[in-house]
Amino acid sequence: MPAQLLPIPVKTALRKLGSDIRDARLRRRIPAAVMAQRANISRTTLVKVEKGDSGVAVGTYAAVLFALGMLDRLRDLASSKADEIGLALEEERLPKRIDIHPRRAKKAQPESERVRP
Repeated sequence: MPAQLLPIPVKTALRKLGSDIRDARLRRRIPAAVMAQRANISRTTLVKVEKGDSGVAVGTYAAVLFALGMLDRLRDLASSKADEIGLALEEERLPKRIDIHPRRAKKAQPESERVRP
């Protein structure tokens, strides 16, 4: 998707990610050339990553995070445990009551629909 079509919050998040990646590299005192080599990308691509360029493949961002030792954060980014909306929707769909006498339900089933072993 071209950058001009991205929602502003997406652009902002990518710029922050790129800036945070750059800060992490500098804190570790890793030169750009070494970082690019470790991530198996060009220095030009590393510059794009550090600017938060939306045209860079997510795999490239992952390779850079791996080289920084920060891949676990990406792995848990969309974890179902952190999906508050999804968990709330799932909870709403839980049955309100459970039949504690499952045999009664089978007896109510017509003979033609029963499955025989």
